[in-house]
Amino acid sequence: MYVKKIIGWLFLSGLMAWTGAPGANSTESMIMVGHFSAASPEEILPRGWEPMEFKKITNHTSYVLIRDDGTMVIKAHSNSSSSGLMRRISIDPMQYPVVSWRWKTRNMLKKGDVTLKSGDDYPARIYITFAYDGARLGFFEKAKYNAAKLIYGEYPPMGAINYIWDGKAPQGTTLPNAYTARVMMVVVESGSNNLNTWVKERRNIREDYRKLFGQEPPMISGVAIMTDTDNTGEEATTFYGDITFSKE
Repeated sequence: MYVKKIIGWLFLSGLMAWTGAPGANSTESMIMVGHFSAASPEEILPRGWEPMEFKKITNHTSYVLIRDDGTMVIKAHSNSSSSGLMRRISIDPMQYPVVSWRWKTRNMLKKGDVTLKSGDDYPARIYITFAYDGARLGFFEKAKYNAAKLIYGEYPPMGAINYIWDGKAPQGTTLPNAYTARVMMVVVESGSNNLNTWVKERRNIREDYRKLFGQEPPMISGVAIMTDTDNTGEEATTFYGDITFSKE
């Protein structure tokens, strides 16, 4: 349960540091954020990615590079566990608004429920976090962020979008996370019809952020993948392919 209580705007503070990205005038058409297919079998984790673990959560999801259908991908296995894999990176969503990825999952969670704290587990999800921008906040919100910076040494993200594969909520459902409205959930896949099948996804982050938060998005501060089952006590296995950001 602890990980869910900090999922909103404190535990994601680890994604604030960044490794850099093409500038505002970049002519690159695509940013390869998760180039898993280029990894070698000897690598423990893909280059630029690191574990995202949580205090008081001792049972961690495993993330390993494997070859599936001839391509290197990330295999995540969760058994009553919770942790993620993250990439610290700064991306301008006004310039690179489209995120694309592919994933494959083996099973849905029987007790998962996107509307409940006790069901806030997903076999597959992609996090997009957004950097702090004090100009967008009122006095009291700024005070909260300043207090968090004193504790953690950096500002937590302004918010996050979670693109999830849920077992029950219909595809297209959007709602706040069960713990905080700073994290918005978007159901991009639903149910078991596509189990054990690679599914390609494409989302316009700028459009999604506008609809979910009612304003233009700030800079992206990080990307993470996560398969977790600590609340439901169940088991899940998911595979993640390359993750890219591109111009429209």
